[in-house]
Amino acid sequence: MKDIDAIALLQDSVRRRLYEYVVAQGREVGRNEAAEGAGVTRTLAAHHLDKLAEAGLLESGSRRLTGRTGPGAGRPAKVYTRAAGERSVSLPGRDYRTAAELLAEAAEEAGLDAVLDAAARRRGEALRGSAEPCGGLEEAMAILAARGYEPFLEAVGGDAEAPADVTVTATVVRMGNCPFHAVAEAFPPLVCGMNLALLEGLFGVGGPVRARMDARPGECCVVVESSKSNEH
Repeated sequence: MKDIDAIALLQDSVRRRLYEYVVAQGREVGRNEAAEGAGVTRTLAAHHLDKLAEAGLLESGSRRLTGRTGPGAGRPAKVYTRAAGERSVSLPGRDYRTAAELLAEAAEEAGLDAVLDAAARRRGEALRGSAEPCGGLEEAMAILAARGYEPFLEAVGGDAEAPADVTVTATVVRMGNCPFHAVAEAFPPLVCGMNLALLEGLFGVGGPVRARMDARPGECCVVVESSKSNEH
């Protein structure tokens, strides 16, 4: 299916709600859960979820949602996740990806990592404008969401210096989407460094939040955390 036809499917409000709900979970979602999340019946949800899968916007599979195996575990249920492929529409046709990959290749061969990072940091500062550095994780999530990073909160680790009977956890903002995914796959050190520098400029230096590298498969290579999260 052509990209424009696949994207056109999202004009239907039910399909769009179902798609957005599945994407927001960042994991496999069953039909019952998707129906409840979108506020529709299971039968209607199943119909539209399958349409989205046929169009390549979602990927479908099956597993036992109970977590049990063997006799009495129940039949596997159909589950859905966001498809890994990208869809885009440009009228008339444009090929910015090839241009980006060629520029990245030239920058990598010329050893221009530092130059690119400096330019990305300046761009982040320009995007922030005259605003003060980001005020906290909630504000950071709103900024990241507006730029397509699909942020979500995750509790991580504990404080190694805390007493043994005290559990201390920090919260970081991870991102389910990398806006530079296609180029980052081909040139990970270069593009991930650029992305980090961009967010450093966007959030400011010395403010309540900071960006740092913490790559994880299927997600953005950068996380955002409170500047005090690693202070003891």
